[in-house]
Amino acid sequence: MTSFRTFTELVLARAGALGTEDAFVFLPDDANGSVPQHLTYEQLDADARRIGAWLQERGCSGGQVLLLYPSGLEFIKAFVGCLYAGAVAVPAPLPTEQGRQFARVTGILRDAEARAVLTDAGNAPEISAWLAAENMTDVHCLATDGEAFADAAAWREPDLTPENLAFLQYTSGSTSDPKGVMVSHANLLANEAAIQRSVGSDQTSRYGGWLPFYHDMGLIGHILQPLYLGGSGVLMAPVSFLKRPYRWLKMIGDYGVTIGGGPNFAYDLCLRRITDEQLTTLDLSSWKAACNGAEPIRVETIRAFTERFEPAGFRPETFFPCYGMAETTLLVTGTPRGTRPVVLGVDAEGLERGELADPREDEPTRTLVSSGTVVEQDFDVRIVDPESFRQRAEGQVGEIWVKGDSVASGYWKRPLTNKEIFDAAIVGADGRPDGGGWLRTGDLGVFEDGQLYVTGRLKELIIFAGRNLYPQDIERAVQATDKAFGIGSGAVFAVDTDREHLVVVQEVRPSAVTTDLRTLATGVQALIGREFNIPAGNVLLVRPGTIRKTTSGKIQRTLMRQLFLKGGITPLYEVLEPAVRELVADAIDRPLDAVV
Repeated sequence: MTSFRTFTELVLARAGALGTEDAFVFLPDDANGSVPQHLTYEQLDADARRIGAWLQERGCSGGQVLLLYPSGLEFIKAFVGCLYAGAVAVPAPLPTEQGRQFARVTGILRDAEARAVLTDAGNAPEISAWLAAENMTDVHCLATDGEAFADAAAWREPDLTPENLAFLQYTSGSTSDPKGVMVSHANLLANEAAIQRSVGSDQTSRYGGWLPFYHDMGLIGHILQPLYLGGSGVLMAPVSFLKRPYRWLKMIGDYGVTIGGGPNFAYDLCLRRITDEQLTTLDLSSWKAACNGAEPIRVETIRAFTERFEPAGFRPETFFPCYGMAETTLLVTGTPRGTRPVVLGVDAEGLERGELADPREDEPTRTLVSSGTVVEQDFDVRIVDPESFRQRAEGQVGEIWVKGDSVASGYWKRPLTNKEIFDAAIVGADGRPDGGGWLRTGDLGVFEDGQLYVTGRLKELIIFAGRNLYPQDIERAVQATDKAFGIGSGAVFAVDTDREHLVVVQEVRPSAVTTDLRTLATGVQALIGREFNIPAGNVLLVRPGTIRKTTSGKIQRTLMRQLFLKGGITPLYEVLEPAVRELVADAIDRPLDAVV
């Protein structure tokens, strides 16, 4: 356990002790032959002092500061600069990048009550124009890669306590109602310690990743954990990985990366896009923990990736399935280092009833991948009935509730929501609630032999004729029926008329857009009727990019349902039941936020 009271104290100590050693290496997209960029602890400290001094001069200490950067070292300097100023960093996606719009960032800017915006010189003019258009002329804007904007000698170390906020982590959600998780210095230090214990990292560990810096796994796992350890990280932009997944795995061998990962889709993308010729050039033997989290973990992916990349030195025990969320700072459970992922086959019908049961001969089986065990020094995790608030026994599915020093105090300016979500109470056998303080995660899960299996999202669970159906199960089954369907690119949800109707929205690969879509849709309907014994009268086949996802790759099923009901999905081919078609027509006249 660290002796530092705040993360600011920790970084100052690391900078003083490590000086000219590399803190980070950033690999720009190599389209222009760019060379790796190095940032030493000494350089990070010097630039953070300048940024901190500028923020202090403008009264931003204790206030929120919006960070809008492309992936790169300037973001890291700005984040540490906020720590040095005693300001609260607010990382957010750069609205000028990849066709994004300003709407979501405008919501974050106003909700966070930001006093300043930090960015780079390339984006500063457009950011300044945006602030002027929003009549936010009192919000300062600084391009931190400029020259002589402040004197580092004018910086003063802030007087902070562990309870002071380190940053606001805005969760993926609607543009109209963004929610910022309040992460204190105490939360951050506690979770970095939990990560260290779970993955077995130390100062010699080298982290490597491509996740967005404003995403909790990218920020806390790939940037702040190396600083916590006094180690180093190697980073690249998400677009570099998405264009050429090979670059990520090549980076692991070239730089001796030991820890790093991403959502399940990242490993699927490597399987699809890395050629046999590229495979022969990879060396993954240094990789000790390949984190897999932030979205449902597929056993097919784990098995296929392990088999495909074993010749490059990847070992079965390298996979690190894990579970966590922004509200817990990051990590809650993980697979103990040196052990293989735990896989459990259960009776599908039993799982629909909310309990684990052994598979039965000639009956459907569901395969679950464990998200590991609880980091016991740091968390208390229970499975709770979401309606009665009573704890459920091992082997019974319920909502995952969490307590621990890593759990944030709540969402910024959301007192009523915080009482409901961050201060829940478990009802005991005597009918009395305990002292409260439990975080309701909204995730469904079950414990078996100490292993946590995450089964789905509470709000996305489909209750059909008394059965609990998990949308990801149906999505996977649909995507396995034909190569025309993209993996991880479908959304299943339910809508109500006089009864519940299942709706399937599935992307079609670009090469298959001109195929017989009617036959594909009919095949989907037949599969769902056969495999799940429910009618599937509503199938929409859509173009790639239609399915909305969070920054970590999670399917936004609730948003897709809203878009469907508002007629906001343009299909290549659709088949709808008359009652559902009428429901959509009626809903089009209502505001999107009213469609629930």
